[in-house]
Amino acid sequence: MTEKYLAMIQAVIIVGSSFTFTHFLTNKLLPKALREKRMKRFLVQAVMVIFMLSVIFSVIFTYLEVSPKYELPQDFLHQLPFLWQGFYMSLPASFLINGAACGIKFYKEHGRIERDHILLQQAHLENQLKLLQDQINPHVVFNILNHIHILMKTDTQLADFLLMKFSDILRYQLYHCNQSMVPLDKEIEYLQNLVEVEKLRWGNELDVKANWEMDNRKNFIAPLLLVPFIENAFKYVCRLPGHKGYVKISCKEKDNRLYFYVENSYSDIATYKKKDGTGGIGLQNVKKRLKLQYPDSHNLKIETDHHIFKITLTLTLSDRYEL
Repeated sequence: MTEKYLAMIQAVIIVGSSFTFTHFLTNKLLPKALREKRMKRFLVQAVMVIFMLSVIFSVIFTYLEVSPKYELPQDFLHQLPFLWQGFYMSLPASFLINGAACGIKFYKEHGRIERDHILLQQAHLENQLKLLQDQINPHVVFNILNHIHILMKTDTQLADFLLMKFSDILRYQLYHCNQSMVPLDKEIEYLQNLVEVEKLRWGNELDVKANWEMDNRKNFIAPLLLVPFIENAFKYVCRLPGHKGYVKISCKEKDNRLYFYVENSYSDIATYKKKDGTGGIGLQNVKKRLKLQYPDSHNLKIETDHHIFKITLTLTLSDRYEL
């Protein structure tokens, strides 16, 4: 009866330790290595896991053996040869368990990555096709051009400045956004031009404050990813009678991470008639892009009440161009 219970304990420990180590290797380390493209580091981690599992098997087979063939010496140093023998005998089993599990998981993860890559390529192509139509709201374009037309009669210098800024915006969208990644400094310059145009267009009607802090402008970011947040702020900013609306923008890059924050005055009364509302098509599209292009490397938080609408985005940037 003692041997029966001992065999059960031995089986439980073997199954439990095998499941724990294999689950950690295949569901934690392998997906992370595939996302970060660091398979060499994963191989080292896999060898370490196999060795640790073999050590556990060796201890079990040495000290919990059902029918001991040899009597263990009292001194631990003299027990080491038996432990080493158990370790060597356990290596093939540990390798087969983890190797088979990793092979199945790799097949599944590789298929998922391929599907996501195809979806990403499709989304990128769709964005390219819709770029000329949808990136700047036609209503915004009309208002800017109309404002320039008015300024041509009252302040030609300001009209010329606004026209140059608007020209830079269109040039960037037409000629620099046909790739999956663009330099961060170019994207930030584009956003600054967009905010500057909006500030000039609204004049004294809005209080606009923007802060840009870049430690490393040579990182890369998906093009036009942040535009919907800025357009959304100016589109839905509250300008009720007796209240001056405001827009606050903060963009900071530090240690290859981008911290982006947009806040604007907001009122349900002023926006309830909008068809797409504060959670409109623009924000929905950018959420999908973040999920496809920055899986597990972004954090988006959207908050709203009757007076304030806030968007906080933390993003891990790429330090090299990726297709």
